[in-house]
Amino acid sequence: MLAIRMQRNGRAHLPVYRIVVQESQRHPLSGRVVAEVGNYNPATKALNLNKELVEKYLKNGAKPSSRVAMILKKNGIKLPKWYKEAPKKNKAAKHADKLRKNQPKEEAPAEAPAEAPAEAEAPAEAPVEETPAEEAAPAE
Repeated sequence: MLAIRMQRNGRAHLPVYRIVVQESQRHPLSGRVVAEVGNYNPATKALNLNKELVEKYLKNGAKPSSRVAMILKKNGIKLPKWYKEAPKKNKAAKHADKLRKNQPKEEAPAEAPAEAPAEAEAPAEAPVEETPAEEAAPAE
C-alpha cells in the first residue's frame, strides 16, 4: 500500500519537507521513494505541488497522512470518499483545578476615588512608644 507523506529535509531548526509517495511500511527517511509530488517550506509557507500526480496516486489508493491531507484540502484537491480524517485529540490538563482560569475569581479591592485629597495620601504618624524604663518602674 502506498502513502503520501512528508519527508523532512533542511537543517537544524529550519525544516523543509518533500511531499513523497512511498510504501507505507517504509520509514520516511529510508530513501526509497516511488515519486516526489511536491515540497513545502513551513517557514515561508511556500508550497509546490504537482496536482496531476497527487490525484493519480489518490485514485490508485495512496493514503495521505493527516498533515498532507490538510495541505491538499487547502489547495483544492478533493480527497477520495474512503479517506477518513483522524479524530481530533482532546487534551485534558493534568491538574485542571490548579489552572488560573479554574480558580475562584477574587473580588478586586475598591479603589480610592481619583480626586482624593493630598492629606489622605500622606503617611500616617507612627504611634508614640513608651520607653522600657517607664514600663519596668513599679507603680506605687
